[in-house]
Amino acid sequence: MSNKILFGFHAVTVRLKTAPASISEIHVDAGRRDQRMRAFVERAREAGAKLIDSDDARLASLCGSSRHQGVVARVAPLAHAKSLDDTLDAVDGPPLLLVLDGVTDPHNLGACLRVADGAGAHAVVAPKDHAVGINATVAKVASGAAETVPYFMVTNLARTLGELKEQGIRVVGTSDDATKSLYDIDLRGPVALVLGAEGSGLRQLTARTCDELVRLPMKGAVESLNVSVASGVCLYEALRQRMT
Repeated sequence: MSNKILFGFHAVTVRLKTAPASISEIHVDAGRRDQRMRAFVERAREAGAKLIDSDDARLASLCGSSRHQGVVARVAPLAHAKSLDDTLDAVDGPPLLLVLDGVTDPHNLGACLRVADGAGAHAVVAPKDHAVGINATVAKVASGAAETVPYFMVTNLARTLGELKEQGIRVVGTSDDATKSLYDIDLRGPVALVLGAEGSGLRQLTARTCDELVRLPMKGAVESLNVSVASGVCLYEALRQRMT
């Protein structure tokens, strides 16, 4: 099993917390000795991680980004649930899923995963042909959530949504043209919230497959929210309802 790269304080720290044995080595900026770096190095040493002093050029070369924050790790991929069905079988209580249709920007996906983790979503689902996969940039932006939230890329999104409906999961899509507001519906039961990319929104087939469409009220001049912000609004409304 080949190693992969994680970079940034949050992403690597989460791996240190959850699976330190999976870390082959951590490269740190030899010239950075501020409090944040000292605390990170101490945590890494306590976890038994192999630390290697590197310079900025080496770190950027390892992760393919200048936004590494002075921390780059080589890690073994973690074993996640093999399928969406496996994940749903293990859920205690009503499932909460985030479905992303057409989100191809790694920064948006990373932010969506972070929101999904925070709101307690059980998985994020996306189509293979209209989405970005998990890469180092996604993991960095997700701040560790790429390690904790199962992400499934499916061959046929409409068929997968139909299968979720057969399992009693209500499929709720978002659309600027919907007449009903997000705040008008009950999200306490099993639900999959489906969001499209900013601008293009849901594809027609995806929208038709949903049980219902809702809109996010917009009171200002902008017409839509970034997909990660919209995901946060939807998921946290579901969480709010489930906590009352």
